[in-house]
Amino acid sequence: MTYAETLAYLYEQLPMYQRIGKAAYKPNLSNTHALMELIGHPERGLRCVHVAGTNGKGSTCHMIASVLQAAGYKVGLHTSPHLKDLRERFRINGEMITEEEVVHFVAHYRAGFEPIQASFFEWGVALALWWFRKEQVDIAVIETGMGGRLDSTNVVTPDVSVITNIGWDHMDMLGTTKEAIAGEKAGIIKNRVPVVIGLADPAVKTVFIRTATAQNAPLIFVDHGRPLPYAVALEGVHQDNNARTALAAIDELRKGGWAIKDAHIHSGLAQIARTGIMGRWQTLSEPPLVIADVAHNVDGMRTVRTQLERIPFERLHIVLGMVNDKDLGGVLAELPRNATYYFCKADVPRGLAADLLWEQAKMHGLLGTPFTSVTAAFDAARKNAHLNDLVLVTGSVFVVAEVI
Repeated sequence: MTYAETLAYLYEQLPMYQRIGKAAYKPNLSNTHALMELIGHPERGLRCVHVAGTNGKGSTCHMIASVLQAAGYKVGLHTSPHLKDLRERFRINGEMITEEEVVHFVAHYRAGFEPIQASFFEWGVALALWWFRKEQVDIAVIETGMGGRLDSTNVVTPDVSVITNIGWDHMDMLGTTKEAIAGEKAGIIKNRVPVVIGLADPAVKTVFIRTATAQNAPLIFVDHGRPLPYAVALEGVHQDNNARTALAAIDELRKGGWAIKDAHIHSGLAQIARTGIMGRWQTLSEPPLVIADVAHNVDGMRTVRTQLERIPFERLHIVLGMVNDKDLGGVLAELPRNATYYFCKADVPRGLAADLLWEQAKMHGLLGTPFTSVTAAFDAARKNAHLNDLVLVTGSVFVVAEVI
């Protein structure tokens, strides 16, 4: 198969959560264990950092990977979802896996994988771990898909576990209370493996303390009251919080013998682009200033609103699209009313119809116009924006993917 044919096979044959939602979710690790057996258990012996959390886990992964790269290590990075190309999920020192490697992996293991009926994400985890072993990375940074306890990535035994925060997302699968969600995320905590907790309110702290104690795992709560001693290339106060979490993980790696100097941390946080990160408060063009951010849940949108308050502009234009299984009311309540909205639907099955989004937004005092596509909405926003205005594209990874 060609690369295009391989992608078509993966998308057509395998359920993909990002596209179809809950129907693709596999609530156990039996498939992943079967896949690991088929490909010779690449998870065994893999040195890695395992990162879970509701928000910020992708940025935190990229920060940790960038610092490790600056220290001279060969660093694997597995994140999800991707924006433009599946291969964004699989990187070594910032370079994506080649199309040929993807084709080879799928062709070689297709006959063994098909009877297992692996999901798209399970295929991806298997590919990442297989490739990292093949290329003999020194260490890998592994982001969970959702949750933690039953996430396909949870077959690794890391040097450090990281949980960035606990917020409201995927409640239909992870639980309807923060304690329940925290319990699922805490499932990545392993026996005697230090675990770094980024942000935690008292209720979820109790969950983490209980789980870490049961696992004899050293527990580190990040102190966000301390000044951040390094400049961070990513914009936003929330990225400072992510950086503090990344630094706490780096400290644990240092304690474990990894040779990481202060100069490596400085370079790593200042040059995060080396890892290929996209879509995090990313400036696309100016003037007018055009920014894209993949925020898609209540906490993420609250962060976006805070960031908007820090930027001067005359008029605000927001290109907004969402998927149909999020807390729509909660997200809309966080968005500013002093903006013109351009409602759209990303070209994925989970996308929420622009007309429905428009109707719900009006109930929250958000005024604008529905458009037939992301491109049409984006073009209209840019056309209407004056030089000192701000155009923001947000609400969904898939909306951002269509404008980057």
